[in-house]
Amino acid sequence: MVEQGRSTATITRVAEAAGVSRATVSRVMNGHSTVAPELAERVLAAARALDYAPSPVARSLALGRTATIALIVPDLSNPMFQDVLRGLSLAAGADGHRLLIAESNEHVEDEEVLAIEARRRCDGVVLASPRLPTADLERLVPQLTPLVLINRKLPGSGVPSLSVDHAAGIGDLVAHLLSLGHRRIAYLAGPPASTSNRDRLDALLRLSDHGREFELIQVPCGAMFDNGHDVAGEVAGSGATAVVAYNDMVAFGALSGLHELGVSVPGQISITGFDDIPFARFTTPPLTTAAVPKNTLGKQAWEQLRNQLDGRRTKHEADFRPRLLVRGSTGRVSS
Repeated sequence: MVEQGRSTATITRVAEAAGVSRATVSRVMNGHSTVAPELAERVLAAARALDYAPSPVARSLALGRTATIALIVPDLSNPMFQDVLRGLSLAAGADGHRLLIAESNEHVEDEEVLAIEARRRCDGVVLASPRLPTADLERLVPQLTPLVLINRKLPGSGVPSLSVDHAAGIGDLVAHLLSLGHRRIAYLAGPPASTSNRDRLDALLRLSDHGREFELIQVPCGAMFDNGHDVAGEVAGSGATAVVAYNDMVAFGALSGLHELGVSVPGQISITGFDDIPFARFTTPPLTTAAVPKNTLGKQAWEQLRNQLDGRRTKHEADFRPRLLVRGSTGRVSS
């Protein structure tokens, strides 16, 4: 009988039962406070008696909201972004919002199209590590707002951003390697369009102080396991005694490639990653890395987006310092 009631109950029947207009029923069901309390109670009582629930689609049209937000990432296969996604999804879901996910697959030219299409279907957008040039991103802000950036800043734009302190993380990794006697360090660079990659490389260049502290060897690489694996031979022949990889996935690839070449880690070369994705402590040897609070980034992104949706003030920038995790992939330089 309940199912039959649900199939026949309409806003018109509720209005007739409560003795009010359809517009009044709509305002009550959508939570508007302009209806007198006694009328609102009459409408709610009629809705309960008829087992009426408003259509989610109709409710969205009435409110001008979809209760859906979008997350755009450059690479869903990277566990770093999966953890950000999980934190964002759980936080938004607890507030009754669904999550739409899109991936640019590291194609910069696709990011703008994906972001605009997602915003048309959603109430707000979170861009994680966007690769778009700054001028293009600034141009898009009015179309994408409410908007939150992860691992990207737009100073002066008013767009909230949540970033990792890459310089601090790199500084801790380098200090650890220097304490072990390493003075020739190879950097396996990430995607050229990545702001995170530029920040990490800039930090390395400052720390090397033009070779006075240590010699920095730059190796063009990428963001994925295959990229790290492909440059293992170049690393082995570079004379470097230690590696700072753009991220953990690249470090995993380098570990695998060096193992195939018979190069001992950390006996001959020490390797560090960045992010501390879930598999980092299970590699052979376990990976020394800089741990990023990935779930926290996702949760904070939702808080910043929700503040915008509710018309509340937001913090413009928040930086999170990574935590150095020393494991078995680093050791003293071999004599």
